[in-house]
Amino acid sequence: MEEFKINKKDLKPIAVGYGACYATNLVMKKGMKVGYMYREEPSDPMNGWVFMSGTESQEYMDDADNIAIYDTNTVANYDPKIIPFIECPVGTECERTADGKLQIIQSNT
Repeated sequence: MEEFKINKKDLKPIAVGYGACYATNLVMKKGMKVGYMYREEPSDPMNGWVFMSGTESQEYMDDADNIAIYDTNTVANYDPKIIPFIECPVGTECERTADGKLQIIQSNT
């Protein structure tokens, strides 16, 4: 069984109250930074965000064992650069640039 890169007791309250989201094992277990994130329609308790490394293949994403539900605060502890985008509207897509910054590539605002 793969271990998570951050121990639960070491999580800091840096993005509390945003609900649950999806994240892939490449981010949560392999420790890769979020390279691509998008927001779908939320459904309680899900906020609609999906966080990926950006290197996942369609085959990888089709395997339910490779993605799980997490509190958004947990994902933010793995990659705090997602925090400025958490309140962006449904339809927002962000991607990491070559210089390591996340930027919005599509938004419905």
